[in-house]
Amino acid sequence: MKEIDHLALDGHALELFLAVLEEGSVTAAATRLGLTQSAVSHGLNKLRRIAGDPLFAKSGRGIVATAHAQALAAKARALIDEMRSFAGGVSFVPAQAQLSLTIAANDFQRDLLLPRFFGHVAGQVKGLNLRVIPSQSPSPAMLRENRCDLMITPLPPAGVDIVQKRLLSDHYVCYYDPKARAAPAGRGAYLAARHITVVYTDNERLDFDRRLAANGFHRDIAISVPSFSGVPSFLRGSQMLASMPSLLASGVMGGFAQTRIPLASRTRTLAELPMFMVWHQRFQKDPAHRWIRSQLEIVATTAAGG
Repeated sequence: MKEIDHLALDGHALELFLAVLEEGSVTAAATRLGLTQSAVSHGLNKLRRIAGDPLFAKSGRGIVATAHAQALAAKARALIDEMRSFAGGVSFVPAQAQLSLTIAANDFQRDLLLPRFFGHVAGQVKGLNLRVIPSQSPSPAMLRENRCDLMITPLPPAGVDIVQKRLLSDHYVCYYDPKARAAPAGRGAYLAARHITVVYTDNERLDFDRRLAANGFHRDIAISVPSFSGVPSFLRGSQMLASMPSLLASGVMGGFAQTRIPLASRTRTLAELPMFMVWHQRFQKDPAHRWIRSQLEIVATTAAGG
């Protein structure tokens, strides 16, 4: 039997393997990597010979990873990290760079920052492919397992290997339809009104809502939607209120009136909304990643009116 040449293993094959594993589809992996399906299939066949395992099996209309493939995933990520570290001394020239980024962000930070970020960066590099995934309840595993290159969130996950930096500061305000009602006159009117809020699909509530509950403030939540973009259609023409980030006034909440949340001296602390970018320690000194972070900071400053 011909001996398997383990030295034929390369980083592109590992990246391809992880893309198919994470997407659960050869077609989706090809789209994500900018390759043809035949190129992905060829790369998988090469990797199957090296690993001595089929790696994936058909399941309905899709594919699932074998047990051996699942076990190899962590090793593949570690090998890619080692390769990246080995090449870390290479200088980064934006005009020559072909970037492929995955950023985790929920809808507020996604809509506020990422269209501007894409336009800002795409004009400076040779090519840019940006994939945006929901951060939901942010976890260190998303960064440790290379599911994303960067995370943008008001609630950065903790970990000795997780790095964060504040991008901007916003605050919650009370939105209402001025054609249907006046601003709440005070704390009593605010708490007595019916409210619309956001509860993400993993049942994660807004940090603002959790703070109110922790401080003993009860509101009548009439409607919960899974994203900020779902609020306007319910708020328009109603007597309800929605407590949302002030920077949404230039986006999905355009056309609504806003006022400060009337909870006296506690309002400022309860309404604070910092926004952080978060990454894994392995990217701390990576030239390309450092440049990307610097560009996101520039965009965030502009978006916040700085």
